[in-house]
Amino acid sequence: DEMLITFDMQHPALARATTSAFEKQDQIGVYMTGHGIPLEVAGNFLNNERLTFDGTKWNPARKLYWDEGSFDVFAYYPYIPSPSGVDDLPFSVALDQSVTSTDSGLDGYEASDFLWATDQNVTARDSPVSLSFQHRMSKMVVRLMKGKDYDGDIPEDAEVYIHNTVPSATIDLSVGIVTRNTHGTAQTIKAKKVNKTQYTAIVVPQRLTNQVPLVEVVMKGVSYMVESKFVFKPGIQHTLSVTISKNPEQVKIEIGGEIEDWED
Repeated sequence: DEMLITFDMQHPALARATTSAFEKQDQIGVYMTGHGIPLEVAGNFLNNERLTFDGTKWNPARKLYWDEGSFDVFAYYPYIPSPSGVDDLPFSVALDQSVTSTDSGLDGYEASDFLWATDQNVTARDSPVSLSFQHRMSKMVVRLMKGKDYDGDIPEDAEVYIHNTVPSATIDLSVGIVTRNTHGTAQTIKAKKVNKTQYTAIVVPQRLTNQVPLVEVVMKGVSYMVESKFVFKPGIQHTLSVTISKNPEQVKIEIGGEIEDWED
């Protein structure tokens, strides 16, 4: 009797016991190879099988059956229909991550948040293959704070930009490593508003070794620019607090803590 392969996907947020996790219609790509056999773009035991979440379980586009022997499983999100490679899969974060979700699918922020998981040496079983996903990009949280001399409240419609990072990368799906595109051009990312004093963006892991314009806050037609060196680490949420003063030249920054397995 043939046994179906089933999967249990764990969102990184579950490590922190929050409600934010995978949502209905989310899609994941899954590869399986014989244990210890290198992952290839095609010819694996499973090749980029698309699984769609219905709110309870993950449903493959076709029935998947176990074979004898042991296997290594590799999975990633968001799903890419026909990847051109598995050790150098091209991937870019969205330049506009401020747009909220539409019915057509993921917003710019969600589509940028590349997740990866693996389970090694699995054999045929009735129970699901359990995959614990990790964030592989870097996340920047910008907190806006009022300086003593700043009059009024921080406006609802501030805009926050992350400057001088390369948005394109390649990903090695066998190890989940993201590498900044060495030929890529640095660009500007518009951050997503979380609330009126907090903005966030997903950034390709990379190192800014020179003092460069890094974060720009635009409020009421005034631009507040912050320069800094910075190391965007894979799978880490970085927090940058920007203290807004009356004089745009006197804006202060504080680089705060780093968090793994961030929530959303």
